[in-house]
Formats: sequence, C-alpha cells, structure tokens
Amino acid sequence: MQAKFDTLINSFIKDEVGIADNFLSHALSAFLKGNLQGLYKNNQLRSAGTGNNTLLLHNKMVRSDKIFWLDPLRENIHETSFFKLMDNFIQYLNATCYTGITGYEFHYTLYEKGSFYKKHIDQFKTNKDRAYSMIMYLNADWQQADGGELCIHHSNSVQNISPVNGKCVFFKSSALEHEVLVTHQPRFSITGWLKIN
Repeated sequence: MQAKFDTLINSFIKDEVGIADNFLSHALSAFLKGNLQGLYKNNQLRSAGTGNNTLLLHNKMVRSDKIFWLDPLRENIHETSFFKLMDNFIQYLNATCYTGITGYEFHYTLYEKGSFYKKHIDQFKTNKDRAYSMIMYLNADWQQADGGELCIHHSNSVQNISPVNGKCVFFKSSALEHEVLVTHQPRFSITGWLKIN
C-alpha cells in the first residue's frame, strides 16, 4: 500500500499531477463499479452541477455527467473498504508531506456515451476547503478509441490521461484547469477532494 502512495505523491511532486496505476485493486474497482451501475439502474444518480450549495447551476453544455455522493453511513462493505484506503492515504500524506488534510468528500461519477465536462478549476471562488483533487477510474478494458480522457492544462502543455481501471490521479484543486473529453463509452469513476476545514 505504501508503494502506491509513494508513487502517487512522488509523481505529483515531480509533475504537478500524481498518477498511480492500480491504486484501486481490480476486485475493489469491480465491486465499486457494480455499486455505481446498481445506483444508475435504480435511477439514484443525479445530474451534476457547477458551483457549491450556495450557488449551484446545472448546464449540460458545461458538464453532462451524473453523480451520487458517497456516505460512510451507507455501510456498504466495498465503500467502507474505499474509505479505509482514503483514511490510510490521508494519514500517510499528512505524515510525510505535512498537508494538514482534515476531511474529504467523494462521489460516484458516470459519464454516459457522448458526455463531457468543459475546462474548469475544482476549487470554489467562495470556499477554499478543497486542497487536492482525486479521481479513481473504474473502467475495465478501456481503449483509446473510447475517448473520455482527463485533459489537464499545464502552463505550457496539455496532458491527456486515459481513464484506465484502478488508476488514480491526484493534483492541487486550485492549480490546474482540466476537462473531461467526450466519452464514446459509459465512463465510471470516483471523484473527490481532500479538504482543509
């Protein structure tokens, strides 16, 4: 586990974007994807908006994904395993990098075929709680032709990251504009933020 954490942190320090393949095990990824698919089948996902609770806007020309907020009180065995992994990562991140993370929030994300999210920054203008963004992908057998890359805009370059199963992406929420390119297949992930309250 520590090796995965080190890979994520060291690549972030080097390139502003941390990437760790197989951050989620194949088994956990499959269980979480199954949860997400079940929520979708039961019509429990909601159209995602932009902004926070004080100013939430829905514009499908900006983003067209669907989400379901994760809650430890749901007491789902696989989501509990996910939260334990996040707790361990935050403990390690705080101990090694002195980041002062005090909490987090995560949601399931589904991009249906043809969905996207235009260029944006993750940190709200009126709330600076979000310190780091994390995305973990749940897409087995993803192919380049399936699209749906995470496109990160650096100051002098663009980085495209494929949403391959188990991969984790980690970056500072206030620092990098990014977007999700149009996906040609249903695209599953868990997206969230490490917070400083």
